[in-house]
Amino acid sequence: MNALLRSTLRFIDRVSPPDTVSAHCDIPCGIYDPHMAQISAQTVVRMHQLIADLERPGPDADPAAFANYANSMARYVAVKEEHAELCKQEVRIIWADYFKPEHLGDHPELHTKVWNILKLGSKVRQTVDMKAAEDLLAGVQEFAEAFWASKGASTTRGPSRQAVGGESVYPA
Repeated sequence: MNALLRSTLRFIDRVSPPDTVSAHCDIPCGIYDPHMAQISAQTVVRMHQLIADLERPGPDADPAAFANYANSMARYVAVKEEHAELCKQEVRIIWADYFKPEHLGDHPELHTKVWNILKLGSKVRQTVDMKAAEDLLAGVQEFAEAFWASKGASTTRGPSRQAVGGESVYPA
């Protein structure tokens, strides 16, 4: 930018300062939905199911059986960790960009709920613990209910219709 243009713009800013604007995120799109957090938490539970059901080859199995087992286990663990982190990311975005202090009046437990979800997301990455995975999903479902309530929408729980089974929270 040339010096004359820069000086002119500075002069205009001094004569008529621009209004201060604020937004709740980098691009104030206003589109938030905890659906992806729920799908990610369901994926974590499903990976735990697949890990539990994976049959370890016996000591006399051929090398291909061991390779297939190791391949499946590695893939299940990788997907479990990826979706645990995705779940945490989705919750963090809604928590940081959507929720405002006034929402805490109606949902005073929300801070603790988010903290627990983030901690559980880390735990399910570090371990193979079905109870922690189920607790993560339950926490995300409660978070979804609080989110929709903050928008004045009631919720319903219905079948997830996913291979994992269980329920999902939907706005009614």
